[in-house]
Amino acid sequence: MVELKSDASIEAMREAGRTVARALAAAREAAAPGVGLRELDRAARRVLAEAGAESPFLGYHPGWAPTPFPAVVCTSVNDAIVHGVPGGYRLRDGDLVSVDCGAVLDGWAGDAAVSFTVGRGRPEDERLIRTAEEALAAGMAAAVVGNRVGDIAHAVGQVCRRAGYGIPAGMGGHGVGRRMHEDPAVPNEGRAGRGMPLRHGMVLAIEPMLIAGGGDGCRTAGDGWTVRTADGTRAAHAEHTVAVTASGPRILTAL
Repeated sequence: MVELKSDASIEAMREAGRTVARALAAAREAAAPGVGLRELDRAARRVLAEAGAESPFLGYHPGWAPTPFPAVVCTSVNDAIVHGVPGGYRLRDGDLVSVDCGAVLDGWAGDAAVSFTVGRGRPEDERLIRTAEEALAAGMAAAVVGNRVGDIAHAVGQVCRRAGYGIPAGMGGHGVGRRMHEDPAVPNEGRAGRGMPLRHGMVLAIEPMLIAGGGDGCRTAGDGWTVRTADGTRAAHAEHTVAVTASGPRILTAL
């Protein structure tokens, strides 16, 4: 069931979204060659604590996961697509990092992700990241009253495929509200004009995930959380929480 948010609720979600944006910025600023992934998590935790926000990631335990998630951010490096656990790995020059973060503030959630390179990034990685951001922008532009969920999926998928990248099978965005994951599902590929109609008050997490090698295959690593590309090529992830409004899409997780 999809809950339509009031304008006042969307304003409250904007505050949660700002907290997410600040946490992602702090994690990105902390990232450098030699820095451990746990330090990125600590940087984000400090932002959440200062805002009085809780993490919807910390302790999250869906049925498919072997253990609760132990951090407030997912840190996915190189061939990791999503759900990377911040462990003992130390960043190296040229790594491609995707950081995903959520926050719950005054009962409302926000969810966003950013990808970037550490140190001297490779041109092919910068193109991959740029395309993920372009796919996100296309998806958000399609999040207008009168369109359908399939229009978002089509817009995202077209950007990814035209650039020659793969789209992880079965993975995509979702509704956001009182909980981090709500209806409807928002695929990263689909047919325009299909799916649920978009109405004022719907809030969606749109999150393209791209695989550099062009295939769609992925696998879950031994930790039971990290999803990696099946072909070992690198991946990028971009995400914003967006409100569908009568005056157009409103990004809730931007600084």
